[in-house]
Amino acid sequence: MPETSVPGAKYELGREISTIVATDCGSTTTKAILIEKIGDEYRLIVRGEAPTTVEAPFEDVTAGVRNAVSEVEELTGRTFLDEGGVITPKKPDGSGADIYLSTSSAGGGLQMMVAGVVKTMTAESAQRAALGAGAIVMDVISVDDGRKAHEKIQRIRHLRPDMILLSGGIDGGTITHVVEIAELIAAAEPKPRLGIGFKLPIIYAGNKDARQYCNDILNQKMDLRVVDNLRPVLEKEILGPAREEIHNLFMEHVMAQAPGYNKLMKWTEIPIMPTPGAVGICMQTTARTFDISVIGVDIGGATTDVFSVFGEMFNRTVSANLGMSYSICNVLLETGVANIMRWIPFDIDEADLRNRIRNKMIRPTTIPQTLDELVIEQAISREALRLAFIHHKSLAVGLRGVQRQRSIGDAFEQTGSGETYINMMELGMLVGSGGVLSHAPRRVQSALMMLDAFQPEGITRLTVDSIFMMPQLGVLSEVHPRASMEVFDKDCLVRLGTAIAPAGTGKVGEECVRVEGKTSDGRTFNESVKFGDMKRIPLDEGQTAAIEAHPHRGFNCGNGPSRTVKAKIEGGVAGILIDARGRPFYLPEDKQVRAKSLLKWFEALDVYPMQLLEGYRSRGRE
Repeated sequence: MPETSVPGAKYELGREISTIVATDCGSTTTKAILIEKIGDEYRLIVRGEAPTTVEAPFEDVTAGVRNAVSEVEELTGRTFLDEGGVITPKKPDGSGADIYLSTSSAGGGLQMMVAGVVKTMTAESAQRAALGAGAIVMDVISVDDGRKAHEKIQRIRHLRPDMILLSGGIDGGTITHVVEIAELIAAAEPKPRLGIGFKLPIIYAGNKDARQYCNDILNQKMDLRVVDNLRPVLEKEILGPAREEIHNLFMEHVMAQAPGYNKLMKWTEIPIMPTPGAVGICMQTTARTFDISVIGVDIGGATTDVFSVFGEMFNRTVSANLGMSYSICNVLLETGVANIMRWIPFDIDEADLRNRIRNKMIRPTTIPQTLDELVIEQAISREALRLAFIHHKSLAVGLRGVQRQRSIGDAFEQTGSGETYINMMELGMLVGSGGVLSHAPRRVQSALMMLDAFQPEGITRLTVDSIFMMPQLGVLSEVHPRASMEVFDKDCLVRLGTAIAPAGTGKVGEECVRVEGKTSDGRTFNESVKFGDMKRIPLDEGQTAAIEAHPHRGFNCGNGPSRTVKAKIEGGVAGILIDARGRPFYLPEDKQVRAKSLLKWFEALDVYPMQLLEGYRSRGRE
């Protein structure tokens, strides 16, 4: 019997899905993929891409979609397009696809403001709701944010967001403060970024007792939508209804006003989704499918997105000022030149480094041409990733304002009210994407960048998204989770390998961890790694190894201090990476010692060509 109903799917089409065309309309490039059922599994067949066409002279996003899908047609020798767009469902002659799906971040993506009564409580919940729906949060307005009323009004007028999410107050609580914010928004009379003459959409997700007041204040001037309270009680946060309404308004207002999207929306039966929101869904589906905790990062030219799924907790943050081309000077400004230079194993003048970084900003499409340039770019990426992860952990927290009775056992818990729930020892998989990670000349370079920036503890799988298919696979998981995860597992992810990183600190040269194991092809290994060192053990993609990690006194590999951990781990292009530099990991303060340590780690993992590393060593001895 054909499979017409898919377990776990949000949307049911009532027909078998064996041929899928999906596109992601990015700010610069539109990417199309063709997925088909081969035998009993779904696989990526081909992909195509073309420039996005939302700006003059085209001003029609469907032109770029047609060009990207045309490339898929050329590569397969099949027909997927006609005058009406992508052909769905598939015709008897074999042309077309069973379903067409799309995501979009073209035209700047979804830009929002959020407002709440208390900055660290309801406003923070509103921020999490907006970020999780795939928005860029332009500003957070609250009663206690330190700005005067006229400054807030000026700010709202100036930013011109796509929509505003207003929250505040528990159900049955005081209504004064949330009404005060509604009056500020009404006084500002903000105009939407897209669509002259249209009312700005505003979602009210606050105290239900204040709904009528806010309706009286806002409904005449804005397109007001009311959903369930984000924080009906202090101890509970309900983000789903607000996120669902954000998606609906994204389709109705933002996409409807963008050039050509009204045509594109008619091509697909499934709502177009913001690209970051789709990536978040892909991460959540991955965590459920493999039953692990996941952290994902997408480092782009202008922004860095971080996603985390720990149990039922999902969070996404956008570091809008941390990127590798357009925002690269912001990375320098935020972290400081010293923090970038500490990752570079050779002498470089500060002014020279600053000029190189500025050059990248004004020529954002250039790529490194020499090893020096590559090392510098990857040093900057470590800082961008590190800062973005710090930002993420500041929002991935337990609910603030919650009073809890504590027992003696609670004193040993890591996560409490307002504390991050990110536990690196529990992390099962780290997924990297973005040019600097996905297109590093050697895959082990990506692995080391993520180890340095995120500092995973215990045993963690390291992967990268090879060609950034996660947006399309995220929206596909709403229709066919199995197809999405099969392609994600077999065609999207590049398995870098598995990191074993004992938590704890010690003296350089002391015993840290011994790892013994047997690989699936019969090889055995037994490696002792001292504190401050790294070791790489070959284990190819597709292979596994049964290992025992024996941490030395005081070190923890996931089973408690000094206790042995047994696990079955996966290989990858970088193999098994034993990171005995300690957690938390600190680079040596002394400049020469630090440079020697970096070169030692590069050599141990075969990160860069040996002859070039020897050149760095000789420069250090001069």
